Amino acid sequence: MTNADQAWSDDAPSNGPAATLSLGLSGSSRTVASQRRARTDVADAADLAEQVRARVRDLGVDPQRDTDAVRRIAEGVAQAHDERSLTGAVAPLDDLPALVDDLVSRVSGFGPLQRYLDDPAVEEVWINEPSRVFVARQGRHELTATILTSEEVRDLVERMLKTSGRRLDLSQPFVDALLPGGHRLHVVLEGISRDFAAVNIRKFVARAHSLEDLIALGSLNGRGAAFLRAAVTAGLNIVVSGGTQAGKTTMLNCLAAAIPGADRVVSAEEVFELKFAHPDWVAMQTRQAGLEGTGEIRLRELVKQALRMRPSRIIVGEVRAEECLDLLLALNAGLPGMASIHANSAREALVKMCTLPLLAGENIGARFVVPTVASSVDLVVHISIDSSGVRQVDEIVAVPGRVENDLIETEPMFVRRYERLERLAGMPPRPERFARKGIDLHRLLSTDASDDEAVPDRPERHG
Repeated sequence: MTNADQAWSDDAPSNGPAATLSLGLSGSSRTVASQRRARTDVADAADLAEQVRARVRDLGVDPQRDTDAVRRIAEGVAQAHDERSLTGAVAPLDDLPALVDDLVSRVSGFGPLQRYLDDPAVEEVWINEPSRVFVARQGRHELTATILTSEEVRDLVERMLKTSGRRLDLSQPFVDALLPGGHRLHVVLEGISRDFAAVNIRKFVARAHSLEDLIALGSLNGRGAAFLRAAVTAGLNIVVSGGTQAGKTTMLNCLAAAIPGADRVVSAEEVFELKFAHPDWVAMQTRQAGLEGTGEIRLRELVKQALRMRPSRIIVGEVRAEECLDLLLALNAGLPGMASIHANSAREALVKMCTLPLLAGENIGARFVVPTVASSVDLVVHISIDSSGVRQVDEIVAVPGRVENDLIETEPMFVRRYERLERLAGMPPRPERFARKGIDLHRLLSTDASDDEAVPDRPERHG
């Protein structure tokens, strides 16, 4: 990390609980002894971890890629320590396998946080201060028993950023980066955040890889999934909206998995998050500026470059700012695409897409943007997460392309009522695209079809 010594304060206070002695008449000796033993165990583990790192360096092992080799080295170091303990030269080990796991986490992984990253039930990990480490499970926040020091947090962030090619210093006090396991790291340096650096690690716990998986999870019913698959096949432009952690990226992945294999897909993201199976897919991500203040690649530039790569489909991971204008221009030119956006409803998603392009410059006005959004976006799929952590599709809204009094008209196609995603009277735009692919749209959306039927591998066709 560049300028790390200037960016991090070694004198930052640690709000972790201080070691205290029990002054009671009973158990005081045991308390003092256990605290001394705990400090000894921590010191021994740190010393052994340094021995493992030294051997890893000597053998030229890549600790991030070859964890099996690191584990063998850790087992050798732990075994040697255990044998020395028989002579009384060092303290004995209580749990040799647990120590080996800890050494591997310290050297190949991310120390005390590694167990949360390895836990498939944990969706996100964040550090508000060294003594307050939280995790999210099924959408619910939990304060863990993990207590770190300021130095440990600093070391963890430095190790996380080593493989990302991104930096964190006084001139760049926040960073987004991708960890080796595919998790997204976000750090805000202290001074911008109060007292301590704020660290967030968002894991991508992919429980769904296809529309069929969403049916199995109860996020979507069969008829809704069948329609979305047909819409993707027909090349409709789809915007996925929802709040934070609602599952927008997962929905994008499931929709992208339905893109025909003969199409060429080009995606643009701030940090690589999309992951779906497709034989012809090029993924791009942004890049922050270097030390000289040059070399930055913004999302807007990636959208422009994507158009020069002969795409059949374009996907923008999430539109947050003026890149929305470039996406709309691409979609308006006849290139099918998808994107996600933060919003509280499908209607608000359209309003936001009319607002973000205005950030591109003073010469961009609402009289141009509103009809462009109306003619470029075909469907909005809005998803949400409830208090129990369940993620569901709340509505699928069609955008027929009409504007009345500067408001974009919409036709609700599916709306969740009484815990069920019900089919309404709305119809999607561009029926000729469905017909061109041989999809019987009216049969697909007929009111006598079962809402819970399985999504077909291929959309229904005429004849």
